[in-house]
Amino acid sequence: MKKGMIFDLDGVIVDTAFYHFKAWQYLAKQIDIDFDATFNETLKGISRVESLEKILLYGDKVDDFSVAEKNILMNRKNDHYVQSLRKLTEKSILPGVLPFIQQAKKNQIPCAIASASKNATMILEQLNIKDYFDAIVDPHSLSKGKPDPEIFLTAANLIDVLPSEAIGFEDSQAGIEALNRANIFSVGISPQDNLVGADLRVDCFENINFEQLLNM
Repeated sequence: MKKGMIFDLDGVIVDTAFYHFKAWQYLAKQIDIDFDATFNETLKGISRVESLEKILLYGDKVDDFSVAEKNILMNRKNDHYVQSLRKLTEKSILPGVLPFIQQAKKNQIPCAIASASKNATMILEQLNIKDYFDAIVDPHSLSKGKPDPEIFLTAANLIDVLPSEAIGFEDSQAGIEALNRANIFSVGISPQDNLVGADLRVDCFENINFEQLLNM
């Protein structure tokens, strides 16, 4: 029986992916780079630093900025993104998520957030669900991003469960790979059947049987 649950945030609990897309697109246009939603798919599940590097490489500007200038660009993007997040409310939570985490709380199943987002705490507070989570992994404390398993291994440790006793929820390919490398049961949340290697694939939390999942 599984004893703990680990959740990615963006695209799993709340759809902030659109806000990320618009914020990166806003920044990219300021430095004469234009990209579309298809390219944006490659930015899902990776860190802010990696996202900027991908955008600069895409625009053939990877060597045009110093480390200090890149930090300024990332902060500019984040400022734009954070302003967008002020619009989030409890109604922004994706279908089925709230009753699912309420059931976990009722059954005393510890839950953690394992997100590359440095705004995770603020987002959970905006959604009024922070108290449902026993731990939030600080991305500043990590040396590697997904698909490295470090973030999920850290989360499992924080809620005091073995990786093999945990279930992880992800919407990105990098996240699924990280869960599998961590030996954590991987649940791919996506309306498209596009998450290769997930142990279980569903389009939303409404289609998950809580009791059956614990016994997988």
